[in-house]
Formats: sequence, structure tokens, C-alpha cells
Amino acid sequence: MQVAKLFAPAVAALVFSAPAMAQQMGGGTPSIDDQVNQLDEMLDLDDAQKEELSGLLTQMQDESSAKQQEARELQRQLSEHVQPDYDEAAIRADAERLGDLTAEMTADSVIMQSQIEDVFTQEQRDQLDEAMAQRRQQMQQMQEQMQQQGG
Repeated sequence: MQVAKLFAPAVAALVFSAPAMAQQMGGGTPSIDDQVNQLDEMLDLDDAQKEELSGLLTQMQDESSAKQQEARELQRQLSEHVQPDYDEAAIRADAERLGDLTAEMTADSVIMQSQIEDVFTQEQRDQLDEAMAQRRQQMQQMQEQMQQQGG
């Protein structure tokens, strides 16, 4: 049970951090094929697993992009409410919708993580766990080095 609680965030970190890191480095968001290939290199996926992961990631991308766009629009609307003659009801309505949307995206993410976890064998889950532990350790070392350089 404890491993399962730790595994879902590990999968999320792997699958969802790669696009964010690539984007920050100016490389753009990796394609779904690139993400599946990265997982394949780590876990030696079979063809059925690759196809299923590709489908799940495509579904997630399609669903999340529309919700992310709506969230950006709501944030823009909220910023436009900042004025002396503000409309409290409109602010609260937009903020409530943004909160609901954030909750939906969070639930979608957890569900997707669970669906992705279900694609892997126990051996692959163990490999992924180990890879994520190494990644966390590397990130911690990088943070420590940055702190030493900065301080």
C-alpha cells in the first residue's frame, strides 16, 4: 500500500516533468511518441503497452489543453476585475469556476496516473520506482550545489 502511494507521484513526475523541463530548456514539449519512447527505454515496454500509453497520453493531452485554456481565460478575467468599481459577485463566480476547474484537472491527473500505473508490470513499476529515486537524489544534489554556489 505504501509503495502504491509513492508510485503514482513518481509516474506523474516522470511523465509530466519531461515536457515541462524540455520546454524550460527551449526544446519545446516532447511529442507523445517521444514520451512513450523514453518510458520504453527505461522499462522495455511491449507493443501493447506502448499503444496503450500513447492512447492515454493523447487523451490526457486533449482533455487537459482545453481545461488549461479555460483556466488561463479565467485568470485573465479575474485580473481584469481589479479596478475601483469591482463586481464582487463576478469575481467570486470566476474564482469559484477556477477552483472547480483546478479540482477537475487534479482529479483527472490522479486518474490518469492510476491508468498509466495499470499499464506496467510489477517489475516495471519497481524499475520506475528506482529510476525516480535516482532522479530525486540527482535533483537534491543539484539543489544543494546551487545553494552552495549562491550562498
